[in-house]
Amino acid sequence: MSRSESHTQTTEMVNTILIIADLHLVVDETGKNKLFESFCNQAQDADRLFILGDLFNTWLGDDLSAPHYQQIISTLKALSSKTEVLIMTGNRDFLLAKEFSKQTNCTLIDSPYLLETNDHQYVLTHGDELCTDDESYQQMKSVLQHPITKAIFVRLPKKWRLKLSGQLRQKSINAQQTKTREIMDVNPQAVSELMKKYPGTDLIHGHTHRLNTHIEKRFTRYVLGDWSQAQGNAIEITDKLRRLKIS
Repeated sequence: MSRSESHTQTTEMVNTILIIADLHLVVDETGKNKLFESFCNQAQDADRLFILGDLFNTWLGDDLSAPHYQQIISTLKALSSKTEVLIMTGNRDFLLAKEFSKQTNCTLIDSPYLLETNDHQYVLTHGDELCTDDESYQQMKSVLQHPITKAIFVRLPKKWRLKLSGQLRQKSINAQQTKTREIMDVNPQAVSELMKKYPGTDLIHGHTHRLNTHIEKRFTRYVLGDWSQAQGNAIEITDKLRRLKIS
């Protein structure tokens, strides 16, 4: 499957929708991987699953990373035979591409994504684009996630990609140590500007790892949390929205 051409998807017949984000899966964290596999087994009863970015902690191209995650890929493929799985890339796995989509039978979707249920609409996004106070991050993102940069990077030799990724990750860790909590959170004005484009909707996002519900005048902002080795979290939408603890 290829990346969705449209930002809008009508889901009038959908009964159950699940939404998660920020699992940051890595090969050697077996506890979290098994937790995700268990969740996927239960998610087969849902009509749709949305993963709003950073399913993987690092993705250096389908050719380099996919061989290390064959169990996760098999799990997603099995789930997608029962449940439609739609995946949005995040700041850590933005190099997920067509081969991954083909192997998992999942659909890669763009951000923002307008989800229409029977009686309500939600704007779905990873959330990092709303952290506009973090100017250095936004500058780095504009370079790293530019289509030309991505095209060049995935054509580099594998050992070069591994080395560059390690250097960038260390640079990011060092930068985060000097940033305040407020800078790394979403900017209220950026959120407001986004939601002006989607009147009458609510917002669901991840990225900040700050699980919370923010009730604003014109909309409600639902923030997904990240997953640990022992526990995850999800949003379930049926006739109403509710939060789930995954353990």
